[in-house]
Amino acid sequence: EVLGVERLGVHDPFFALGGHSLLATRVVSQVREAFGVELPLRALFEGPTVAEMAARVEEMRGAGLPVLPPVVPVTRMGALPLSFTQQRLWFLEQLGSAGSVYHLHKILRLRGELDGAALVRALDGVVARHEALRTTFAQVDGVPRQRIAPAAASRFHLVEHDLAGRADAEAELDRLVANEAHAPFDLERGPLVRGRLVRLAADDHVLLLAMHHLVTDGWSFGVLFDELAELYAADREGREAHLPQLPVQYADYAAWQRRWVEGDVLRRQGDYWTRTLAGAPELLELPTDRPRPAQVDHAGALLGVELDEALTAGLKALARRHGTTLYMTLVAAWAVVLSRLSAQDDVVIGTPTAGRGRGEIEGLIGCFVNTLALRLELSGAPSVAELLERVKERALAAQHHQDIPFEQVVELVDPVRSLSHGPLFQVVIAWQNLARGDGGTLRLPGLEAGVAVESAHVDAKVDLWLGVWEADDRILGNVKYATALFDQATIERHFAYLRRVLEAFVADDRQAVDALPLLPESERRLVLEEWNRTEAEYPRGLCIHQLFEAQVRRTPDAVALISGGQALTYAELNARANRLARRLVALGAGPETIVALALERSVEMVVALLAVTKAGAAFLPVDPAYPAERRRWMLERSASRFVLTTSALAADLPETGAAVVALDRIAAEIAAEGDGDLSVDVDPRNAAYVIFTSGSTGRPKGVVVPHQGIGNLAVAQREAFGVEPGGRVLQFASFSFDAAVAEVAHTLLSGAALVMARPGQAGPELLALMRDQAVTVATLPPSLLAALPADDLP
Repeated sequence: EVLGVERLGVHDPFFALGGHSLLATRVVSQVREAFGVELPLRALFEGPTVAEMAARVEEMRGAGLPVLPPVVPVTRMGALPLSFTQQRLWFLEQLGSAGSVYHLHKILRLRGELDGAALVRALDGVVARHEALRTTFAQVDGVPRQRIAPAAASRFHLVEHDLAGRADAEAELDRLVANEAHAPFDLERGPLVRGRLVRLAADDHVLLLAMHHLVTDGWSFGVLFDELAELYAADREGREAHLPQLPVQYADYAAWQRRWVEGDVLRRQGDYWTRTLAGAPELLELPTDRPRPAQVDHAGALLGVELDEALTAGLKALARRHGTTLYMTLVAAWAVVLSRLSAQDDVVIGTPTAGRGRGEIEGLIGCFVNTLALRLELSGAPSVAELLERVKERALAAQHHQDIPFEQVVELVDPVRSLSHGPLFQVVIAWQNLARGDGGTLRLPGLEAGVAVESAHVDAKVDLWLGVWEADDRILGNVKYATALFDQATIERHFAYLRRVLEAFVADDRQAVDALPLLPESERRLVLEEWNRTEAEYPRGLCIHQLFEAQVRRTPDAVALISGGQALTYAELNARANRLARRLVALGAGPETIVALALERSVEMVVALLAVTKAGAAFLPVDPAYPAERRRWMLERSASRFVLTTSALAADLPETGAAVVALDRIAAEIAAEGDGDLSVDVDPRNAAYVIFTSGSTGRPKGVVVPHQGIGNLAVAQREAFGVEPGGRVLQFASFSFDAAVAEVAHTLLSGAALVMARPGQAGPELLALMRDQAVTVATLPPSLLAALPADDLP
C-alpha cells in the first residue's frame, strides 16, 4: 500500500517488462522515501513481483548502504546557485551559439467556448505556484545566480491577438508562430515564460506557449497542463483548486545538487562513467549527404515514423522473452543500424532521462532532464539475444548512475571538444512517456484542444534524434535530423533500415547481428545489381602503347603534350617514344622486364613512359624526391633491370643491381634509332607498370598493373570527365601515384593535350597555367583546391 500497488498479489508481476520505466522510477523513489533504501532499477528486472522486491528491500536495509538525502527547502536570503544543467545552458547563451535551440514551444488550438479571463488567471496561478517561472539569471561577481521574483508581483506574460474575420488570418497566424519561435529571451530581465492567445473566431483560439529550457523541460509542460486545467476549472466553477502543496521549489533542488555532487554516492557514479566511457570514439562517423560544417548551426527538420501493430506486438513478445523493455529493444536495433552505417562496432548513443527520480520534485516545473551516454559494443558478432542482454545491462547500469549530471560526466571524461559536433555522442534515442514526458495534453473543460499548426522552425541539438512512443498498439515517433548533414530521403532510408532490423529481431533472435539484413530487397537489388551493371565496350586485346598508336593515326597533327614552352604533336611524341623504345630493346628490355623511371615531371617523363611500354616492358615510377632508403627498397623489391634518369639525378640514386641509363648521355644513340612503330610481342595481360603504395606496415608494397586494366580505366575516365579530342588535361599528380598514370592514359588515348605542371607549381602560378592553356579537366587534391579562389578558377 505504501508503494501504491495494493491491487497486486505478492506473486503478480510488479513491473511490465515490455513497457517503459516510468512506473519503475516512481517505485524506486517511493522505496527510498518509505524505507530509506536506494533500490537499484535492476532489482525490478531480477525480481519483478512484490514478494521478491520486499525481500530485496529487507536485504538492502540490513546492508546499511548510503542513500542520498532528501531535497529540502533552503533559505532565500543568500545567493542561489544554478543547477549544473542550467549552468551549461546559461554559458551557451553567453557564447551566443545556442540561438533558439533551447526554446521550448507548445502550439495548441482550442475549439469551443473559451473563458479568456479564467485562462489568464489560471496561467497566473501556475506562475505563482512555481518559482522557476519567476526566475531570472544575473551575474554576481562574475558568477550566474538565480533571482526569484515574489509571487504577488508576477504574472504570466500573455499577449492577445484578435484575427477574427480577417481574410489573412491563417497567414498571420503562421507569421506569429514563426516570430514566437525566433524571439529571444532576456535571461537577466525575463520573463522566461510567455504566451500568445490568438482569437480566430468566437469558438476558435490558438494558444502559443514558449519557455526557455533554463526554467523548464518536456515533463514540466505536463505539470503545467495538469495544473492549468485544474485552476481553469476551479475558476469557472467558483471553487478552490485541488492542487497539492509543493514541498520544495527548483532552487532547493539546485542547492541540493550542488551540496551533494561531491559526496561519496556521486563520486562513485562519476567513477562508473569515467571507466565506462574511457576510450570511447569521439565521433560516430555516419555517411552524410554533405561534409560536416566547421560549426554546428542547429538547423533541423522532422520526419514522422511508425511501426505497425504486427511488428509492435512481435517486439513486445521479444522483450518479454528476454526480460527487456521496448525501449531497450529499440536501442539495440538502432545501435545495429548505426554500427553498420558507420562501420564502427563501438557506438555511443545519448538517451534523455526525466531526472525525476525523487518524489519531492516530481510535481515541479523546472529543468531536471538529464542525459545518459550508453556505450554499446557490437564486437564479437553477438546474436540478437546476446545484444539485448548487453543493452539491458548497460541501460540498467546507466539508470543506476543517473544522479550525476551529464555536464559533470563530460568534465570527468574530458573528451576532445569540437565546435562541429557534441561531446560523447551525436545520436540520441528517447522513449517518450505520453502521460507526461513529452508534455502531455491540455484538457480544459468545455474545450477541445489539439495541435494548431506545426512550426516550420525545427532545431537539431544533435545529428540525429529518434523519439518514439507507444500509442494504439503501434510505435510512433519522429526523427529530428541536422539538415546541414542529411537530406530527408537519407533519413527515410535510415529508418527503413531500422524497421528491417527490428523485423529480423522478431523473426529469429539467434541470428548474429552483423549478418542481419539491412537493405530492403529493392535497395539491395539497386546497389548490388543495378549500380553494378557497369558492362561497357572497351578496347580488348590491345596494349596501352597500341591504343596510343591508334590515336596517333587518327590525329597525328593534334597537340599531345605541352610542357613549359615546348609542345609536341601526337606524331612527334610517338616518334620520340619509338626511338627510345628501340634503344631499350637493344639494351635488353622486353616483356615482364621492370624499367624504373627516376624522372621529374617533364616531356622526357612521358616519352619514357610510352617508350617502356612500346618495348614490351613495365615501368616503375620512382620520385627523385623520395628518401634514398625508400627508393632503394622500391628498386630492390621490384628487381628493376634498368633505371632511366638524367645525369643531374643519377648521382643521387642509391646503388642497386639496376643499370643506370642517363637519357642525356645516350641522346645521340637514341636520335640514331628509327622512329617507326615497333613490333613487339606483348599480351594485354602482361605488366604495364608497377606502383608502390605507402604501406600500412611502414614498408611500401608493389602492385603490378596489366595493360588491359589501363585501357579499361582510360575509357571509363574519358566518359566520366568528358575528355574529347582537342581538350586540355592538367598533369599535376606526382609521378609515383596511380593518378599520374591515369592522367596520361585517358588524355593520350582520347586525342586531348596533356598540360604538364612544373614540380612544386601551385597557387596563383597553377591558376595562371590552367587559364593560359585553357585546361578543361584538372584533378586536384581537396587541400589544394580549397586554397584556390573560386572566382579565379578557369
